[in-house]
Amino acid sequence: MKLVKVDHLCKTYGTGEAQVEALKNASFTLEKGEFSAVIGESGSGKSTLLNCIGGLDTPTSGKVWLNGQDLFSMSEEKRTVFRRRNIGFVFQSFQLIPELNVEQNIIFPLLLDYQRPDQDAVDEILEVLGLTERRRHLPSQLSGGQQQRVAIARALVNRPKVLLLDEPLGALDLRLRKDMQNELKRIQQQLGITFIYVTHDQEEALAMSDTIVVMDQGKIQQIGTPTDIYNEPKNAFVADFIGESNILDGIMHQDYVVEFFNRKFKCLDKGFAPMEPVDVVIRPEDIEIVPPEKGQLRGTVTSVTFKGVHYD
Repeated sequence: MKLVKVDHLCKTYGTGEAQVEALKNASFTLEKGEFSAVIGESGSGKSTLLNCIGGLDTPTSGKVWLNGQDLFSMSEEKRTVFRRRNIGFVFQSFQLIPELNVEQNIIFPLLLDYQRPDQDAVDEILEVLGLTERRRHLPSQLSGGQQQRVAIARALVNRPKVLLLDEPLGALDLRLRKDMQNELKRIQQQLGITFIYVTHDQEEALAMSDTIVVMDQGKIQQIGTPTDIYNEPKNAFVADFIGESNILDGIMHQDYVVEFFNRKFKCLDKGFAPMEPVDVVIRPEDIEIVPPEKGQLRGTVTSVTFKGVHYD
């Protein structure tokens, strides 16, 4: 059984000319323990998708199953209880209570749900998040990264089936963001909880996830592993959005042979009609600058930017 199943999910806001289709027929499944990144530009529908999966927003049509339970066939009261006990949320805003210390912030949602905190579970999550020595500190006594860890610990203390994260590292500086990416992946692997992680950062999605869901204008454009998404984009949008790409007009002569700039090149694709126009995607790292006598194409370098380990 799939842990998460999203089936033909649609969400519309407004009416008449002001109507906006935030989600258009979105469908996918996730296994237990999978780390999935949902990526897209602003307004692509990724946060709406996350909110529907978490039961915070009701879809216009379609279904969401979590651990075999149809989320929107439940009453509002039952769905609220189910959500609290099976789904964790981490947002860009830490939303810590300033008057409570680290441990009190972590167990606060359990107390709201009339659950008695399991001290062993609290101690374990403090250790996993590296917060044991900070358990009596107030949020004002913590760094940004430590505050983020408290927010994550609070979402994980009752061991939810799924953790939903909406741009959780957006408020952190670059160095801390990189460190927290590694920490989140370690935590997810150690606890074996399914993560669904919304981000607009391509590099973040490629580095952290087992599966990437690419969205544009409310539609899922492609679902696959980071390697598949990067090396075999389904369309020009995915190719242009994930990584850097040169997208050129070409003509497919036959299987594995494409022409552009009046030269024929070997390629990875087949199944096109003879002489069919195609988009040719070339990654920058697949281009070598060589002496003219060894080259296949001629070009002009118009700018050079130093990036530390390489030049653009």
